[in-house]
Amino acid sequence: MEYSRRKFISFLGKASLGAMVMPPFLISCGSTTTPIDTKNTSKEVLERLRRLTLEALPASDKDDLLLTKGLDYHTIIKWQDPISDKDTFGFNNDFTCFIPLDKNNPKDGLLWVNHESINPLYVSGYNHRKYKNPELNKTKEQVDKEMYDVGGSIVRIKEVNGRWKVVENDPYNRRITAKTPIELNWDSPIKGKTTVIGTHSNCSGGITPWNTFLTCEENYHDYYGETEYDGNNVATHKKSWHGWEHFNNYPTEHYGWVVEIDPKSGKAQKHVALGRFAHECCTLYELDDKRVVAYSGDDKNDEYLYKFISSKPGSLKDGTLYVADTINGKWLSLDWETQPILKQKFKDQTEVLIRVREAAELLGATELNRPEDIEIDPITGHILVTLTNNKPKGDYHGSILKIEETNGAFDALTFKASTYIAGGEENGFSCPDNLAFDLAGNLWMTSDISGSSMNRPDKPYYMPFKNNSLFVIPRYGEDAGKVIRVASAPRDAELTGPWFSPDGKTLFLSVQHPGERTTDLNNPTSKWPFDGDNIPKPAVVAITGDLIEKMNKLNLIES
Repeated sequence: MEYSRRKFISFLGKASLGAMVMPPFLISCGSTTTPIDTKNTSKEVLERLRRLTLEALPASDKDDLLLTKGLDYHTIIKWQDPISDKDTFGFNNDFTCFIPLDKNNPKDGLLWVNHESINPLYVSGYNHRKYKNPELNKTKEQVDKEMYDVGGSIVRIKEVNGRWKVVENDPYNRRITAKTPIELNWDSPIKGKTTVIGTHSNCSGGITPWNTFLTCEENYHDYYGETEYDGNNVATHKKSWHGWEHFNNYPTEHYGWVVEIDPKSGKAQKHVALGRFAHECCTLYELDDKRVVAYSGDDKNDEYLYKFISSKPGSLKDGTLYVADTINGKWLSLDWETQPILKQKFKDQTEVLIRVREAAELLGATELNRPEDIEIDPITGHILVTLTNNKPKGDYHGSILKIEETNGAFDALTFKASTYIAGGEENGFSCPDNLAFDLAGNLWMTSDISGSSMNRPDKPYYMPFKNNSLFVIPRYGEDAGKVIRVASAPRDAELTGPWFSPDGKTLFLSVQHPGERTTDLNNPTSKWPFDGDNIPKPAVVAITGDLIEKMNKLNLIES
C-alpha cells in the first residue's frame, strides 16, 4: 500500500495552485480547485490541519447510509416527492449538478438530477420475474408511468440554517421525461424526424461553459431495443427489456445521445455530433479561443473512449468526433469525408454518428473495460477515466485510467495513456464509477458493484467490499494517497453523482436503487430512507460536516 500511495501522489502531481488548469466556467460552479485565503489562518490551525487524519469507515452490509466521523447528511428530495402542483420527483436518481442563481450566493440555485432507470415492480407494478413478455403482459398505462419516472428533474434548492430544502412550487421546478419533445441539433433528420420524443437512461452528465446541464443517455437499448446489422449491412431489431417499442412508435435511433438542458427554460436538445452510444458522462473543457472539447465514455464491455473537438466557439455541433487508440496514444478521426474505410461502410456522416460503435471498431480503436465517468484533474490537467470492470475478461474490480494530452493541449491528437491504480482488496475498493475533485483537489470516488453481485457468497471476489461506498483519496497531509472509505450505501444501492456546492461545504450525492433486488413489495430488501412507507426510495442527500471543510483547507499546507 505504501507503494500505491507514493504512486498516487506522483500520479496526481503536487503542483502549486498557481498551475491550476481548470477553466473558469467550472471554477464558478464548484467541483474544482480554488485558492483559499490564508490571511486569518493561524499557525495553530495549520498545524492541526497537518495532523488531520481521516477515520476510515469499515465495509458494511447494513441497510443504512453510514458516514465516517466528521460527516453528516440530510435528505433533500426523494422519489415521488412533489416538486410542483403537477410534478413529482422521478425514480433512480443518478448525476447531480448545481448552478447558483446568483454567483455571489452559493446557497440558492438550481439542482439538476438524472433519473436513469425504473424498477417496474415499484413504478408500474409490472413484475418481470412473473411475466416474461412485456408485449403481452404490460399495459399502456404501465408504460406511461414508467416513461414519466425517467429523464430528469430541475428543482430550486436553498440552504436554510445548515439544511438544503426544495423551494416548493418554484417556477423553475420542472420535469423532463420520456415524453418531452426534444430537438436534434443536426442538419439532417434521423429516421425522418428533427424533433424526437423524450429522454431516458440518463446516467451521468456534465455542465457547459454557458451554464446549461448535460445529461447522457446510457442504456437506451433497455427501452426501445437496438438496431443490429449483419455482415451484409442488413438491419434487424433486437427487442428491449422493458418493451416500450410495442406501445410507442419511437425509433431506437432517437436515443443514445448527449442531451443539453437549459436550466431556466427547460428547453432541451440532443447533440448528434457527439455520437450515439451508452454515454456515461460528458465532460467539457473550454479552450482559450472558446472552442470546447468534450470527453465521453461508452459504458459497455469492450467499448471505447471518445473526444469531440469543436471547430467553432461554443459549439457542440460543428467539429470532429474522435475515438481513442490508447495503445498507440492517438485520437482517431470519425470524419466520414476523410476516412475511406468509413465511406465503404456508411452512406454519410449521420450514419457514422448513429452507428459510431461500428465505425470506431473499423478504425481500430482500443476496447476498454466499461469506460464510465471522466474528470479533469484541476491541478495537472490530466484526464481520469474510471474503467468499472469487465467480468467476461476476468476484470472484476476495474481501474482508473489516466490520459495525458500531448503538451497539456486538450485539442491535441496524441496522448499518453497509463493505468494508475487497479481495484481489488489490496487497494481497498472495487468497481470505480463516479469521480469528483473537491475544492482542494482531493479525489472522491463512488463504487458500482451490481446488486446482483454484492454480498453473495457465490461471488467471493466482491464479499470483502460489502455494500457500495464513497471513498476519498486525499492529495495532501498525512493520509495523502490512501483510499479511505467515508460512506457506505444502503442495501442494493449505489452512491452516484457526487457534486460539490460552490463554497465546497456540501457534497450533493444520489442514493440510487436501494432495495433493487426486492421480489415481494411486502418484504423489501431495503427500507431506506425510512420515511414510514416501508419501501425503499431513491433520494438525493446533502453531505456536510467539519471534515469536508478541513479537507478543503489541506492545500494550505502544500501551497
